[in-house]
Formats: sequence, C-alpha cells, structure tokens
Amino acid sequence: MGEMITLSGGVSAYLKGPPGWHHGRHAEAVPLKGGLIVLHEVWGLVDHIKDVADRFAAEGYLVLAPDLLDGAGPSPSVLADLQEKMQDPQGRNEIQPQLRELMAPMRAPDFAAKALAGVQACFEHLNGLESIGSLVGVVGFCFGGSYSFSLAVAEPRLKAAVPFYGHADFTAEQLRGITAPVLAFYGEKDERLMATLPALRESMKAAGVDFTAVVYPDAGHAFFNDTNAAAYREDDADDAWSRTLEFLSDKLA
Repeated sequence: MGEMITLSGGVSAYLKGPPGWHHGRHAEAVPLKGGLIVLHEVWGLVDHIKDVADRFAAEGYLVLAPDLLDGAGPSPSVLADLQEKMQDPQGRNEIQPQLRELMAPMRAPDFAAKALAGVQACFEHLNGLESIGSLVGVVGFCFGGSYSFSLAVAEPRLKAAVPFYGHADFTAEQLRGITAPVLAFYGEKDERLMATLPALRESMKAAGVDFTAVVYPDAGHAFFNDTNAAAYREDDADDAWSRTLEFLSDKLA
C-alpha cells in the first residue's frame, strides 16, 4: 500500500510509487515512466481507487490520488455503504433521498473551483519532481473523469488525459485550450453521456484536439469498477486497461 500525504493548499492525497520507490528517498535504480493523477468516482477516495493507483504504480508510474471530497461530503465508509446499496434496485430507491442530501455540498457554487484546485495541486507536485521529467498524465472515473477533462482544459503542460465516462461541458474556446491528447472511454448503455458524445466529438475536432473516444457496446456507466457488481464488465475493463497503458506509454515518453 501507499501512504497519505498532504499537498499545498491542504489537499490530502494517496501516494504510491513503483516497487522499490520510497517517498522522500527515491532510489535512482527505480525508473519512473512519469507521474499520474488518478481521480476517484463520486464515491470518494475508496479502496477501489487506491487499488487502481497501486496497479498504475506497479506499471512504473508515480501516482497521486487526491481526496476531492475531503470536508465536502460524507465519509468514505458512509459512501461505501451507499454504493453497496445502490447495486440493489430496491435499495437504490430507498437511499436516493439520503444520497441527494449527502451530496448537496458538492453542488455548492465554490465546490468545482476547490476540486479543480486540488487536482492542480497534484499536477504541480508531480510536475515539479525532477524524476518525473514533466511527464504527467491524468486518469479519472465518472466524477473524476469530468475533472480529468477540466484539468486538460486548464493545464497546457499536461501530457495525457484518460477520462472514463466523464462529462465535458465546455465552450469551444475552452476546448481550444486542450493541448494534451485525450483517450476517453464510454459504455453505450450510458444514455446521458452517449447523447452528448456526437457533439463532443465534433467540438473536439473543431478545436483541433487529439481526441479518441472508445465505446463499449454492452457496457454502461462505471463498467471499470470491479467493486460494482451491477456495472462491472470484465472484458471491457481489461480492454480499457490495456488501451490506457499503451496510450500512457506512448504519450508520457
């Protein structure tokens, strides 16, 4: 397992490096492929996201996974319980009002700015490390997928972005600010996002963004999350993982 650290601005984040790498005393014998920010779903910095961070670290990346809900939402244990109940249709109906109440702080006007500032703090931390060589990418899921798009819009030094089923509600002018190549994943049964994808493709093309969208026909939202039995699609998740590693290896070179 990695360790929790505190970045500038008080951002709490999970840090994990490749085998043999140690925080504060990086062994030169342990090469790094680059730095990677991993952004969690709306459920927060749960064990699943830490596991994903560990998997990327095992591939040679120095990974930071911030807790973007720190102080702005329910605790990870409460969210984990809600996530489990959401997988049952009857339980989903019962907890929807509770979920809306718990998520209310995330709809506050200043939340988006604070969350993006947390993501940017991760970028600055990784980008400032000599061992990274300014090779920093971002991977995010759902809520984190949306903030992966946000970081790509805001940070021209970003080298790669991989949003999994994230929203990208930006103006044409904002999209022109994206310099990093973007590999985005979607499930065809994720109706809300699929309805917006054709327009997003056109907008990205018009903005000159290197944008690739991969759509899995039998998948829905959260198909990568192997702790979500109702949504997980093993074959699609494995394919997306392989594509992501290949993409990052190419773009963070």
